[in-house]
Amino acid sequence: MAADPPSFASRDPLDPQFWDERFARSFTPWDRGGVPQAVCDFVARSPAPLRTLIPGCGSAYELVYLSEAGWDAFAIDFAPEAVARGKALAGQWGERVVEADFFAWEPPQSLEFIYECAFLCALPPAMRPRLAARWAELLPPGGRLGGFFFFDQTVKGPPFGIDRAGLDALLAPTFDLVEDAPVADSIPIFAGKERWMVWQRR
Repeated sequence: MAADPPSFASRDPLDPQFWDERFARSFTPWDRGGVPQAVCDFVARSPAPLRTLIPGCGSAYELVYLSEAGWDAFAIDFAPEAVARGKALAGQWGERVVEADFFAWEPPQSLEFIYECAFLCALPPAMRPRLAARWAELLPPGGRLGGFFFFDQTVKGPPFGIDRAGLDALLAPTFDLVEDAPVADSIPIFAGKERWMVWQRR
């Protein structure tokens, strides 16, 4: 039998304390522990490095991978404990892990790629229109939003699942879907319920 999750004071995922408590107590079932294969494949087939933002970065494994591949990448999180962990794991790239609010942070230069990994599903559904608008605001025409999208009918979260029609309604007004593939190396919390997708800003 699986152990019961620990008890936490904060139940609001919009409060940094919610995530701080979980990182501080190493209760991070969404943490993949490394870089997913789909990211490696995407980097390998990209004709050139892309200026990238990783919002809600958590442990920021992908930041190191992208930076070592020559990509100009930034990772942000609004939870101090997550940022501390990301900085510690990022080594020489630690200054690229920044404590910031995604909805207020401004990139030093125009972005070309936003990496989605458990950020959409970390936010309550009521936040989705604001998130989609911010994605569209940060990416110029031709810019891409890509990563892992969690499809489920969960009522409670995080993770908060979305259905395919809901995701299409959210992104189709400003993005075109250019990649859509199953994920073979999901961690248990997402297994069988996520897809690798890339959306291009119109």
